[in-house]
Amino acid sequence: MVDKEPDFVFKIAVVGDYAVGKTSLIARFIQSKFLREYKPTLGVNLILKELNVRTSKGKNLVCNLVLWDIAGQERYASVRKLYYKGCSAAMLVYDVTRMDTFHNLEATWVKDYSDNTTGEKIFILVGNKADLTDIKKVATSDGETLKAKLGAIDFLETSAKDGDNVEQAFMRLVKFLLNKAGEKI
Repeated sequence: MVDKEPDFVFKIAVVGDYAVGKTSLIARFIQSKFLREYKPTLGVNLILKELNVRTSKGKNLVCNLVLWDIAGQERYASVRKLYYKGCSAAMLVYDVTRMDTFHNLEATWVKDYSDNTTGEKIFILVGNKADLTDIKKVATSDGETLKAKLGAIDFLETSAKDGDNVEQAFMRLVKFLLNKAGEKI
């Protein structure tokens, strides 16, 4: 049996400061599991996810997501620009318990992504570690304000640990890309 060629292939960069939970978000989305041990990404990890999406007209689409888990450490800044080439969109992630990671979205990550991609700049903002309510430093309203200021397609708070809003964050990005391509979802 021959596998069907995908109808769409989307390259999505998952970026943000080190230790905000980018790898954990991807693991939760791909494997429905939480990575308890922190292992920093060295450079970039590529992960493929095949999705079957049904349009509003009942058409079944096969979408391949190529997720680029890009290291957040400063020492990789010079090579990161190479990883953005050909991106369909980006997921910009911050840690709701670390205000500096939130400020760095605008100061570093949006600029990094925008300066090194061509075409429309499509991205979603994600405040991760929302389960840590007792040490939360970034208000939900701050995320909403930044979404509007930067023109992000959406903003969600997620918990890779609990799984809250993780699938929704990735799927909102995919649905936006499919709608933009003319497929009503």
